[in-house]
Amino acid sequence: VQLQASGGGVVQAGGSLRLSCAASGTIFDIDVMGWYRQVPGKQRELVASITSGGSTNYADSVTGRFTISRDNAKNAMSLQMNSLKPEDTAVYYCNAYSKIYNYDLNYWGKGTQVTVSS
Repeated sequence: VQLQASGGGVVQAGGSLRLSCAASGTIFDIDVMGWYRQVPGKQRELVASITSGGSTNYADSVTGRFTISRDNAKNAMSLQMNSLKPEDTAVYYCNAYSKIYNYDLNYWGKGTQVTVSS
């Protein structure tokens, strides 16, 4: 499975960005897709996730500002980020998770940099 993320960039505080992620090479359904972010010196943290059924989960810090969506038919996912803050600056990673029998399968895309200037 390969995950291709796009949409990062530089934006001023209060602005918006939209991240996209597309999965290819899958031979099974992806249970959960999500976005994580990481800043130097800190652990990677969950930003938002969405199940194949459409259930979503958000970090408290982004609730009300970010919206995750998913197209199961295309194995694609997007993250609409509004009202961006400097503390949202990080490398954002796309993740796909599936549980096949008793195996946990986790796939990561290459990160995309998001920089929010004050």
